[in-house]
Amino acid sequence: MTLLAARGLAVARGGRLLAEGVTLELARGGAALVTGANGAGKSSLLRVLAGLLAPAAGTVERFGRVAWMGEAAALDPERALADALRFWAAQDDVPAADTRVAAALAAVALEDIADVPVRLLSTGQRRRAALARVAAASAPLWLLDEPASGLDAAAVARLELLIEGHRGGGGAVVVATHQPLALPDATEVAL
Repeated sequence: MTLLAARGLAVARGGRLLAEGVTLELARGGAALVTGANGAGKSSLLRVLAGLLAPAAGTVERFGRVAWMGEAAALDPERALADALRFWAAQDDVPAADTRVAAALAAVALEDIADVPVRLLSTGQRRRAALARVAAASAPLWLLDEPASGLDAAAVARLELLIEGHRGGGGAVVVATHQPLALPDATEVAL
């Protein structure tokens, strides 16, 4: 089953054409790796795929819910981490928000600091918290912009396992990154 279909996409930002002719189809279990230099349009392409930015040309179809991870963690800095994650998990209208949040915190090794306010987290912990927000969403399609940024080697390994588990469970992922990341059989989209 197809989760994402992009055909003939052109991506522009600030009146400047960044990419054109991008075609991508992802089925359950699929992955795409978006690569390119700084300013090439990786983040803008992900925003177009998420529906946050209109394409300059072409079409995007998403089949099912999408979980987006951008530069910001999108978590209330004054809330305890688990509470901030539960807020978003409850928005998804999917049962068992508490269970999904607990599993996501464990997957990114943050369960020991679930009661710490988000504002006190380190850069790497905030990045892992953003990944936990995506994992707790139970969305079939993940769009991850530089998910390994600020992560140490152990956290990158957990990220790779998290993505592998998501794909193995029938999800799909599009990752934009500068850093090496194990995504077996991923379709490469070079910008």
